[in-house]
Amino acid sequence: MAEIQSLARGLKILEIMAESEFGIGITELAEQLQVDKSTASRLVQTLVKDGFVQRSEDGRTYTLGPTLVNLSRSVIMHMPLREAAKPFLRELVELSGECAHLAIYAQGKALYIDQMESPSTLRVNVEVGHMAPLHCTALGKALLAFGDYPIPYELETYTSKTIKDPKILQRELQQVKEQGYAIDDEEFDPDVRCIASPVFDYRDKLVGAIGISGPSTRLSLPRIKVLAPQIKNIAERLSYRLGFNEEKRTAKWSTKKSRKRE
Repeated sequence: MAEIQSLARGLKILEIMAESEFGIGITELAEQLQVDKSTASRLVQTLVKDGFVQRSEDGRTYTLGPTLVNLSRSVIMHMPLREAAKPFLRELVELSGECAHLAIYAQGKALYIDQMESPSTLRVNVEVGHMAPLHCTALGKALLAFGDYPIPYELETYTSKTIKDPKILQRELQQVKEQGYAIDDEEFDPDVRCIASPVFDYRDKLVGAIGISGPSTRLSLPRIKVLAPQIKNIAERLSYRLGFNEEKRTAKWSTKKSRKRE
């Protein structure tokens, strides 16, 4: 079936803008689409008219618009993983007294698809739809360690504790795989610590990560050592709810290891 060229280009524009952190101008957009500036401008204006794209205040660049954001939220709200995870998020809050979060991998970042707030006045809330870096968040590290995703080699610094060396990150991800959970020790926010574990589905495939975030004054390192195995257990039970088969996965890993030894 032949594609509709203008539609294909319009979708490509949305994809390009999604990957652009600060917006993109018509000239650059035309170059990436390999079309002239007038064609690129007409395509963008069509998307602007329906709210899929919006123009910056200075008029030089364009970013994704409110219509697309609302559609994205609708997709998130109807995700099977999100519905299955709700009782487990509640359990995390009851266990720790901290906010619980659920995230998936999207466009090289951790996309928060649900959260449950802590009853405490001082808490760490993250909006659904927020995207966080992978290398310095517990959810992101859990996704990187257990998923088949590329490890970022440009590691942006957020605090004095942010991992800056890809080799150090790789070593930590190996540790995450061995222990089954990841920790963010004030690496993204100087006053916040987090714990997260991976979630798998019936295909034995990583589908997300679940965990907690809290003020470092409450989530001390000794307390994290106590909570981490419990959070791992909750993530495992969510995986089983999704049909995850631990025995099958263990057998698959064992086969790979034996082949390497041969």
